[in-house]
Amino acid sequence: MSATAVHSLWTMAGGVTSAAPAEKFKAPVIEYAQLTPVLIVIGVAVVGVLVEAFVPRRARYYTQVFLTVVALAAAFAAVIGLAAGGYGTTKAHIAAMGALAIDGPTLFLQGTILLTSLVAVFTFAERRLDPAAHGNHVDSFAAQAASVPGSDSEKAAVRAGFTTTEVFPLVLFSVAGMLVFPAANDLLTLFVALEVFSLPLYLLCAVARRKRLMSQEAAVKYFLLGAFSSAFLLFGIALLYGYAGSVSYATIANVVDGSVTQIDPALADTMGNDALLLIGGAMILTGLLFKVGAVPFHMWTPDVYQGAPTPVTGFMAAATKVAAFGALLRLLYVVLPGLAWDWRPVMWAVAIVTMLGGAIVAITQTDIKRLLAYSSIAHAGFILAGVIATTPDGISSVLFYLGAYSFVTVGAFAVVTLVRDAGGEATHLSKWAGLGRRSPLVAAVFAVFLLAFAGIPLTSGFSGKFAVFKAAADGGAGGLVVVGVISSAIAAFFYIRVIVLMFFSEPKADGPTVAVPSPLTMTTIGVGVAVTLVLGLAPQYFLDLASQAGVFVR
Repeated sequence: MSATAVHSLWTMAGGVTSAAPAEKFKAPVIEYAQLTPVLIVIGVAVVGVLVEAFVPRRARYYTQVFLTVVALAAAFAAVIGLAAGGYGTTKAHIAAMGALAIDGPTLFLQGTILLTSLVAVFTFAERRLDPAAHGNHVDSFAAQAASVPGSDSEKAAVRAGFTTTEVFPLVLFSVAGMLVFPAANDLLTLFVALEVFSLPLYLLCAVARRKRLMSQEAAVKYFLLGAFSSAFLLFGIALLYGYAGSVSYATIANVVDGSVTQIDPALADTMGNDALLLIGGAMILTGLLFKVGAVPFHMWTPDVYQGAPTPVTGFMAAATKVAAFGALLRLLYVVLPGLAWDWRPVMWAVAIVTMLGGAIVAITQTDIKRLLAYSSIAHAGFILAGVIATTPDGISSVLFYLGAYSFVTVGAFAVVTLVRDAGGEATHLSKWAGLGRRSPLVAAVFAVFLLAFAGIPLTSGFSGKFAVFKAAADGGAGGLVVVGVISSAIAAFFYIRVIVLMFFSEPKADGPTVAVPSPLTMTTIGVGVAVTLVLGLAPQYFLDLASQAGVFVR
């Protein structure tokens, strides 16, 4: 066979005859300016990996902290720039060849994730809480993550003053995935973003300096259950593709509504098959409800929150919820609004068992981190009440609640890092007895966060709960509000119990001490208190901001 014949065969196989010019291939159009927040974070994360390879060990910590803070601040500035340019309102559109939606909810959630992460990163960088080991400052992370706990290599790493500075690029990769997750406008982008933000979290959970085995156990549990949830999500995506012939949100929504007339002959047998739609939709919801920690997909939450290093727990508890609820809102409001009759009853049931389950089981907890974990499950139920509203107010109330809740959470876990005994953090509740007499300021700050979790007036928690419950009531979910108020009352019991324990119990002689943190952790706690009080005392500006941002582009 001659070379010419081979060439013509090859060009024919590619779908292009050698006579005709290759006009079918068009370069993708990517709006890089509108993707700046994500690109900044990913770019600096890659630089952080190179820092680990090329910068001398003693300079890595300062380099990584500086890079991470600058990246998150610059990305937040880029989000503000896009919002000021009208991309949240009049210029909202679908970017990156249909992969991402740049609209109000995207920018609001990205701004919340970036600010929360920035505040959380300060607790990662904290090095004053533990006593110095062999003349070196130590942080919350293992000296050498690869060494076996208690082995000679670990002891040698501690003596040499090693630190796991890889946590900073890992945080940035995770944040990059979280920024894409609520903005995803097709199911494959959603899945890729889920994996990008989950995989670094699995690693971060395993690198605690104290209680290494518990930390590694938490990471394995999170990884295995996370893999299950990813599998559910992927299977759901496959079924929805079979149903609609596309992974694009808009196309699936059109097929659900019945407004698509052109059917792909290859998919003629399955397109429009409601069984595929219902099973696929249920599987994707399962994957997302796992990430928000809703009952019955919550089993990983208490173990992982307790075992992971506390700075990681704070970051994960706040930022992951924001990203996951953003994706859940977009899926239900953009892709499946035509299916609301089917998904609303299911979500009603999930919200009720999540609110009551989280609140009731929290009463029995004796560990402060597990207590906050069950509290976060109850809060997922409260936020689901706003999701179920299916009104514009529902979207804006959820956005506001996520913004308020994330700062309270990061602040509360930052306070938990301060209360220490000889074994590290003293997380058993009995150790917190009399803390208000030993360290009135720390106990008072923690009390503010607990009152915000309980939804007491003049805190951000009250404004958020009021907004979500009002939206649910207006959307016809009055019964859900009644359950929400009852479970809030149950939850208030165990928050108040901790406050009573701190202020009205006698401190034990061998009780824990409160470490004096560096300005980094002080900033985290200070920002948490400030946001809690500002959103509680004067929430109107932020409620208006959330309602302006509460319109999805279709």
